[in-house]
Amino acid sequence: MTRPAQPRTGEWRLRDRALPWGARTLVMGVLNVTPDSFSDSGQFYDFDRAIAHAEEMIAEGADIIDVGGESTRPGSEPVAVEEETRRVIPVIERLAKQGGVAISIDTTKSEVARAALDAGAEIVNDISALRFDFRVADVAAEAGAGVILMHSRGTPATMQKLPPAADVLKDVTHSLRASVAMALRRGVRRASVAIDPGIGFGKTAGQNVELIAKLDRLAAEFPDLPLVVGTSRKSFIGKLLDDAPADRRLHGTMASVTAAILAGAHVVRVHDVRACVETARVADAIKAVTGDRTRR
Repeated sequence: MTRPAQPRTGEWRLRDRALPWGARTLVMGVLNVTPDSFSDSGQFYDFDRAIAHAEEMIAEGADIIDVGGESTRPGSEPVAVEEETRRVIPVIERLAKQGGVAISIDTTKSEVARAALDAGAEIVNDISALRFDFRVADVAAEAGAGVILMHSRGTPATMQKLPPAADVLKDVTHSLRASVAMALRRGVRRASVAIDPGIGFGKTAGQNVELIAKLDRLAAEFPDLPLVVGTSRKSFIGKLLDDAPADRRLHGTMASVTAAILAGAHVVRVHDVRACVETARVADAIKAVTGDRTRR
């Protein structure tokens, strides 16, 4: 596995702060405020449980809490703007008042993004990379918010039915380059943009493994942008572990997190924060030594 000759570091500019990336891996905790999430069976759909879980993840060391009100699992159906907003805004308002970590809104809708930013979110995490609603970029630019542009193919309802891309790394790179260019045209600061290869979104199990193994190549294509990777509990891990269900993919997830960090990931999006924080600490130490050797 080849790696960049120099470590990549910078500041990810959000609405109210800047998060340093590259010195250590940032951990984004997943908070699904939905009744149909693949990973947690809707157990945090209740407001009090959602807040308690967010507080637990913060105590465990999360740098970012990513709040989502619409499931994007394969085969899921879209949620109306009003319903998605109803689910996420009270949670974001409460967490923002408590302060501390940055809050991200996981949405593809500009209306939801605007309401979430008004409620205190600082990042918009768009799994469509502006394909579904380019006005997400307008809203983020107006607020000075951070933006995560994630590669995906099709829609959640169709993505696993599409024929696989002939060259997945080329497809991801080309698509993300176009999305970054669109975000900049709409006024988003380049320093506010992060990219995500979209593990699991319209890729085969083999392509997901390939993307993790070749993350250094993707990082080299976008040397000034932080790289976000979300492998947590995903189906390709289950397939590698004899069809293990989502709640039995912790060790496989941490293996994929380690591989991603060593290959160039700067932010990892996970459900199991404590395990990930400890995994990242060790992986970062190994990566630092590897970087020192590379520079000699």
